[in-house]
Amino acid sequence: MKKDFAIGCLLAATMATGAFAATTVLTAAPTESWTVTNYYKQAVYDPKESKIGDIDDILVDKSGKIAGLVIGVGGFLGAAEKDVIVPFTAVKTAEKNDKWWLTLDETKHDLKGAPGFKYDRASTTWVPEKK
Repeated sequence: MKKDFAIGCLLAATMATGAFAATTVLTAAPTESWTVTNYYKQAVYDPKESKIGDIDDILVDKSGKIAGLVIGVGGFLGAAEKDVIVPFTAVKTAEKNDKWWLTLDETKHDLKGAPGFKYDRASTTWVPEKK
């Protein structure tokens, strides 16, 4: 009797877990969705096709929408690089020679003058750089 009860509980738990999982998984990718790899660690160019920097991080708000992009500008091989944050909507995509380019209507010089940010591992957030 106890064995049948335990098997019944296990079966009910399995069915409940299966039903929950079925409602939290997508059966197809959302239409017109892009992957993060189209942005993360990709180069960003100004309107004259000069490289501004690379996307170092992608900021997602609490509703799951991309709010901003952290772009590393200046420096050489990461040394003396400055991280700035731009709105996600400011970066545009363009196709050139069968390759996707990310563009921004700013220059490297403009972004070097923007406020800098650093990543704080303790709070896992980007905080203003202190000078």
